[in-house]
Amino acid sequence: MRTLLIDTASPACSVALFDGDELLAAHHEVIGRGHAEKLVGLIARLPDKGKADQILVDVGPGSFTGIRVGLSAARALAFAWHCECHGFSQMEYLAALALRQNPDADHVDVVINGGHGEVFFQSFDRTLSPAAVIISILPAKAAELSCSHFITGDACAAQIAELRSNIEALIGECDMRLWSYDLGLKEKTLTPLYIRAPDAKLPGIGNR
Repeated sequence: MRTLLIDTASPACSVALFDGDELLAAHHEVIGRGHAEKLVGLIARLPDKGKADQILVDVGPGSFTGIRVGLSAARALAFAWHCECHGFSQMEYLAALALRQNPDADHVDVVINGGHGEVFFQSFDRTLSPAAVIISILPAKAAELSCSHFITGDACAAQIAELRSNIEALIGECDMRLWSYDLGLKEKTLTPLYIRAPDAKLPGIGNR
C-alpha cells in the first residue's frame, strides 16, 4: 500500500511517499512560512505525482495557516484519487520518534513553539498514550510539568531542558522521511488541532 505523508503544520514543508515501509521519495525543506506556495510543487515531484492508496496529514498543533494548507491539500487529493485520508498529531509523531530512538524510555515529554512566548506541551507513555491534552503554556510552567528524563521537539525542548536538571533534550523536526508503520501512530480525524485561537481577528460588526 502506498502512503503519502504531508506536514505543513511545522516550520518544515515535508512530504514523503512510502510503499509499505519502503521510502520511495521525499522532499523536506525548513521554510518557516510559505507552505501554500511550496506544498503542491513538492508533491508533484514525487513518483506518480505522489498518488497513493492513503494520505496521512499533520493536523497540528502548529502554524494556524500551515495546518489549513496541509488539510486542504490532503482533502483535495483524497477526493481526486478516491483514497482514504487520515490525520496525525505532530506531538504524537515527535514522541514516537523519540521513543523509537530510546527504546528503554517509559515516557517522553514533547514541546514545540506555540507562539507569543508560549509552548505547546504534552507527555506520552511508552504506548503513546497521552497523560493529558495538549496545552499552551509558558516555558517555565512547561519545565515544572515536565517529569520525563527525555524531552523532545523543536529548539524549545533545549530551552526547557535548561530549566531542569537530569533531563536530555532530543531536538528533532517533523520529518516525514522518518515515518514507518511501527511507530504506532493513532489515526485522527481531519479536525485541526489549533489549541489556541488564531492571531487574526475578524472585526466586530459594530466596529466601523
